[in-house]
Amino acid sequence: MKIICIGRNYDAHIRELNNEVPEEPVIFIKPDTALLRNNNPFFIPDFSNEIHHEVELVVKIKKPGRHIPVQFAKDYYDEVSLGIDFTARDVQNRLKAKGLPWEKAKGFDHSAAIANFVPLSVLTEGENNGINDCHFHLEKNGDIVQQGHTQHMIHTVDEIIAHVSQYFGLRIGDYIFTGTPEGVGPVKSGDQLKGVLAGQTMFDFSIR
Repeated sequence: MKIICIGRNYDAHIRELNNEVPEEPVIFIKPDTALLRNNNPFFIPDFSNEIHHEVELVVKIKKPGRHIPVQFAKDYYDEVSLGIDFTARDVQNRLKAKGLPWEKAKGFDHSAAIANFVPLSVLTEGENNGINDCHFHLEKNGDIVQQGHTQHMIHTVDEIIAHVSQYFGLRIGDYIFTGTPEGVGPVKSGDQLKGVLAGQTMFDFSIR
């Protein structure tokens, strides 16, 4: 399996980091060693003094596919979750300044936290109207620090899947992190992170 991540997919987040709006989805990949499962604690690595949380809607691929037309992308997933794309922001800024890849800042061990998945049908309950019209948020120590709505995505989930599949064959069990809304910020030892999608808790774990 692989972890495919999309950067710069919400306008407000692009502005908060002073980045340019991309013409197409920004893709990067994390190795499977980046996974942090089952609400296990996240340990801040020694090489960074500025680890940021980035909460994201995640879809899990259910069947293999390549060169998928956007109108058929919905047939390749039926479960969703929330995850955290942990980012070593200080490391990333140094690498970007030198024009170097981001892997050290994005793909380090346990930098992709994910726990529970729910069926797509959950996203039609309450105020939510499907994957393109649903709410999610991240709480840090009980306070909401990031709020997202998939209507604000620059590229929809189906557009992302179609685009990614032109370059990388998708396999059963692959994860796609679809980008983070505004409000990213640092974590420190002792923090508690809780992700809520359509009113359901997707993860709840500590920072150490």
